[in-house]
Amino acid sequence: GASVTRRALEEGAKAVVFSDTHERRVAEAQEALAAEFGADRVYSTLCDVTSEADITALLDLADQAGGVDVMINNAGLGGTASVLEMTDEQWSKVLDITLTGTFRCVRAAGNRMRAAGKRGVIVNNASVIGWRAQEGQAHYAAAKAGVMALTRCAALDVARYGIRVNAVAPSLAMHPFLAKVTSDELLAELKQREAFGRAAEPWEVANVMVFLA
Repeated sequence: GASVTRRALEEGAKAVVFSDTHERRVAEAQEALAAEFGADRVYSTLCDVTSEADITALLDLADQAGGVDVMINNAGLGGTASVLEMTDEQWSKVLDITLTGTFRCVRAAGNRMRAAGKRGVIVNNASVIGWRAQEGQAHYAAAKAGVMALTRCAALDVARYGIRVNAVAPSLAMHPFLAKVTSDELLAELKQREAFGRAAEPWEVANVMVFLA
């Protein structure tokens, strides 16, 4: 999220609005990006994509900053659990944030773009796990496969309004949050599966998102 915000600003976005559920992360990113690119180009707010009210507030802020031209849906939640031990709560939480949260944001942003008569762009963050099996990832894989299917169908629903919907499906992308919730052993194993023997950098994924935008 921080990387795609930075790349959009570097490529000349007039203003960018970004969000997170974590107050400290939002504040730190806001301070750093505003200092580098100017406070008049960088806006932020807390947003939980399981809350319709939060999504509305996020888009209201974007309207104040000049309107919603591009929506990048990057919120997601993973975890590791065998399908045999996975609880309904674990399953539902991952699906609600990763898949249903993306749906809520696509619906809300698409309606704003249609009402404004804008030729908008929506980019969803899927995952290679939407195609590839990985032990302990039934909930996350199902959610990301759902994001792919949602993207394809939503693209047809909104094409008549000049709105494009695409998705990226990264493999392993290394960032501090992933390092915090994943063991060193699993990260090493996942890196070995990669064609180049390393994880992607967040800016590499951000480049593709900004290209699609």
